[in-house]
Amino acid sequence: MHKFSIAMAVIAMFASAALSAEPQLKITGGKDSLVATSGCLEAEVSLTRPQFLRLLIDSLGRGRFRTGTLQPSVAATSPPTAARQTATGVEYRRKGLAATTPARWTIDFGAKGLTLVSRWSEADPPEPIVLEFNPKVSRATLLGRLNADGSVRLPAVLHLPSQGTIRITAPGQEEAALGYDAQRTGADFIRVVLPPAAKARPKLEYRWQVTTISPQVSGIENDPRFDGFRRNWLNILQLNPRLRALSNNTSSDTCALCYYEYSDVARNTPPLADGFIALDMIRQTLDRILAGGKAYGMPDYVYDLPKNTQFPEPSLDTYPSLLIAAWNYVGGSNDKAWLEKNYSGVKQWAEKMLAEDHDGNGLIEYHVSGNSGSWAAGLPVRPANWWDTIGYGHEDAYSNALAYRALRGMTALAKQMGKADDVVRYNAAADKLREAYFKNFYNPATGVLAGWKSADGKLHDYYFLPVNGIAIHYGLVPKDKANAIMDKLLAKMKQVGYTRFDLGLPGNLIPVAKKDYVDCDRRFGGGNKEDGSDGFQIYENGGATACHAFFTLAALYDLGRRDEADKILFPMLDSFEKGSFEGMGANGMSNDWKAWDGTPWGYEGFLTDGYYAMLAVLVRNGHLKAMPSP
Repeated sequence: MHKFSIAMAVIAMFASAALSAEPQLKITGGKDSLVATSGCLEAEVSLTRPQFLRLLIDSLGRGRFRTGTLQPSVAATSPPTAARQTATGVEYRRKGLAATTPARWTIDFGAKGLTLVSRWSEADPPEPIVLEFNPKVSRATLLGRLNADGSVRLPAVLHLPSQGTIRITAPGQEEAALGYDAQRTGADFIRVVLPPAAKARPKLEYRWQVTTISPQVSGIENDPRFDGFRRNWLNILQLNPRLRALSNNTSSDTCALCYYEYSDVARNTPPLADGFIALDMIRQTLDRILAGGKAYGMPDYVYDLPKNTQFPEPSLDTYPSLLIAAWNYVGGSNDKAWLEKNYSGVKQWAEKMLAEDHDGNGLIEYHVSGNSGSWAAGLPVRPANWWDTIGYGHEDAYSNALAYRALRGMTALAKQMGKADDVVRYNAAADKLREAYFKNFYNPATGVLAGWKSADGKLHDYYFLPVNGIAIHYGLVPKDKANAIMDKLLAKMKQVGYTRFDLGLPGNLIPVAKKDYVDCDRRFGGGNKEDGSDGFQIYENGGATACHAFFTLAALYDLGRRDEADKILFPMLDSFEKGSFEGMGANGMSNDWKAWDGTPWGYEGFLTDGYYAMLAVLVRNGHLKAMPSP
């Protein structure tokens, strides 16, 4: 299906800039542990059993290590062990066995990785090696292709946000796979298990290579301002082992309305390993939905909490997101067989999306009105799109922008299948949506696009940055109007005093009134004041975040306004490099959302959507195309 004859050479090219200088390895032994350190890794292993006590990496090879990421695991068990330090690592045997007996585990360290070898014998059968990550410190994720039992086939990559990536291979072992599990309720953990050798497979070797995987972008190779881009490009791809889908993070919900973001990044990602590309995870995520699986934003979604009943119908951005992801997968992988097998299912998504145009004006409409004051207490129904605490309803500008791109992508898929009638249908629907879009959402009173038009015909406009950015980036704003809209937004940003670009961007620049905010809990941006000011800057009510900042950046770069975009981008990249958008603050809230003074107001601890902003680097340098030509 894929052609990878030069894949590993390509991977090496992408990694070479970050790891050009050969790091030096230092190994020190103590009474109970051995520590290996180089510019790329810092690993501590136990001398009482085959177990990692500490594992830190720096994929850029500069010896910049974070705080500890591992925690003790109840899954790690060992018989009495004798460890012998070697010149490059350590060997483990059952106590009482001679040093000439094959070691059940051997760990050999190198400057850019390590090798683990397990050998089986009747006298000393080996146990698994368990890596258990503390999700409060590191949202580690194992990226790979899933087996039916939930294990992850090798090759795979272990990605540690704000640290980098370890490519894991098992040479000559085609069936080799790693155990993988994660949990967010009760005892939180992210667990990766290296199975040992067995009687049927008496030797098993794992090779770990610390590497950097990010797109090659001309002109930034030696620019340290882009270190956060290189190190964290893969942050948006977090594979939930229990859902078997890309998700908000390794142990969080999967949201179909976010799949387009993952697919955009995956399509622009170099091969992860020989025979393994990021789009493979897009395919398996889409396959889950095609087989009847659910996700947040869809009716009857269930994960580790009670069934979500807040979406009696899919959110308005769910089908557009699924369609864009399908287009990206096929276009990036050239997997014609998948398209032929699943075209009917993908077409059903497109038809369900078009059926949401209830009045025939070319725009899709949500099933709730979006009228001010119409939202019932207790959140029985969520709003139309990703911004699920703001009262988006009826005709939603964000979802319709995605629908336009989805229709262009569906036209391309129909062309590839030779479905002439479908080509005409979806192309005409895209043209009709574009024709209606600007005149429906433009607010002459403010000079920008409103977030939504409710069923009573009123525009709801709070200077939404992502809405205006996505419309400009997707070509839904007339060229002679786009700069004027951006002028208005930047002027408003200056007027309200927002300058903390290291925190990202607010979704809206003025408070969302109480009548248009659906969550009355102040912790999530609600409040008691009618103007919404007592909840402003908290969570989605104007809170600063990297989420959807991409669209403002992309619009500015599209318009040739590089200096203005760079003033936003580079502080964000510096924050990515520092890991400032992840983890918990002193107030117990997480750093994915913050008030304008930097006070945390998020809850995920790590939210993949924020790292979609990385794509702005590609737009900046002319490497990214938003959609197929009409």
